[in-house]
Amino acid sequence: MSDLLAVLAAVALVSAAVVVGSAIEREHGTLRVHWPPFYAELEPHVGPGTPFALLIAAAVVVYGRTVATRLPWRWLPPAAWGASMAWIWSLALVDGWHRGVENQLTSAYEYLQEIDRFDDVGAALRTFTDHILLHSSDNWVPHVAGHPPGAVLTFVGLDRLGLGGGPWASAFVITAGASAAAALLVALRALTDEEHARGAAPFLVAAPTAVWVGVSADGYFTAVAAWALALLALAATRAVRAPRAAALGSGLLFGLLCYLSYGLALCALLGLTVLALARTLRPVPHVLAGAAAVAAAFTLAGFNWWEGYHLLTERYYQGAAGIRPYSYWVWGNLACAATVAGPATLAGVRRALARGTTAAREATGHLRARRPGRPGDQNRSDVRERADARQGSDSRSRLVALVLAAALTVAVADLSGMSKAETERIWLPFLTWLLPAAALLPRAGARWWLAAQAAVALLVNHVLMTGW
Repeated sequence: MSDLLAVLAAVALVSAAVVVGSAIEREHGTLRVHWPPFYAELEPHVGPGTPFALLIAAAVVVYGRTVATRLPWRWLPPAAWGASMAWIWSLALVDGWHRGVENQLTSAYEYLQEIDRFDDVGAALRTFTDHILLHSSDNWVPHVAGHPPGAVLTFVGLDRLGLGGGPWASAFVITAGASAAAALLVALRALTDEEHARGAAPFLVAAPTAVWVGVSADGYFTAVAAWALALLALAATRAVRAPRAAALGSGLLFGLLCYLSYGLALCALLGLTVLALARTLRPVPHVLAGAAAVAAAFTLAGFNWWEGYHLLTERYYQGAAGIRPYSYWVWGNLACAATVAGPATLAGVRRALARGTTAAREATGHLRARRPGRPGDQNRSDVRERADARQGSDSRSRLVALVLAAALTVAVADLSGMSKAETERIWLPFLTWLLPAAALLPRAGARWWLAAQAAVALLVNHVLMTGW
């Protein structure tokens, strides 16, 4: 019942955000989105991807839990990757090939508009910050100006390999973004146990996040973040033959992450959580070395990250963000997040919060019981110490900690004021780490929760024409 109440509360939040947001936009026009709180238009439709999306959803609901339980582990991450890719492709094609795939990354706001300006990559990097501000000569299009150059350089690299244009860019983003499901499984097995990883697997596949992974570059960013954390988890738990190499790889990806999006530096909170759960700092030197190598490469090439960040902040408020009211978006963003995460995730997060609150109360009681001069309480505290030790090593508690860390990351991003609208895609790297919360739900209702997840994705994708 508490899980259902949490979902109903989320429905009420989303409904309020739609009603209030529509009134604000109609009267003042300050939200700068057509169907608040989403960057979308109300446009019910079907497309060539519709039958495939329905079939994939049904297959995951009916067979997902069974396959996740019985499939040999070595095949589960690749299977999750493939199933996630099929789900994302089918949802993208609901909007049709041109609108849903080919033209998604070629609009006037997107990275592919600036490919030709990187014929001389060195010169483009040295002068990158000269074109961030809106009044600067030849200012970058919004997405290039709003990110460090690593994002646009990814698509420049694809173009150099002969994979230029919208279709190849979208295929790359979908393929990379879908791999986040495999990365999370690897991380969950290392940090919790195989049972919880298997329990989370179908929910990682059928998540509503797929609507925005296909196709936005943030789906690619999500994969980079997921693999950075997965490699860190393997290194920290020494669940891999070469933990130092895994730590170095994690550092390289963390470094790249900071040059894909300024805001993804917040993933450091998740990284610290991984280290805390593994109770070790051994990977830190190699992680820092990898991240420093990426930072050094960009800096020596002429791009100053801090200068870019400060100019981006100024450019941010020169555009729609300077008009969009914080008073609406600080909670409207959460309505978007609730939709992207889906009802099963929200119910799981509720359980994580409840378990975290209980653990905090027990810890407080334990500290009070240890006050001197109370021998009886001291004996009881010894019992609590042993119970707490068992709980601290429990895989379920570690999963709870990981979910709560992801929730904290979302809260920090929200309160920062640097995310006003479009958080459906911007927060994907954080929201993805909330999805494993569904593994906290009872197995008996797994199919119903999976059906709810898929239903939200299908409803959003068929009722709204999303920006991504």
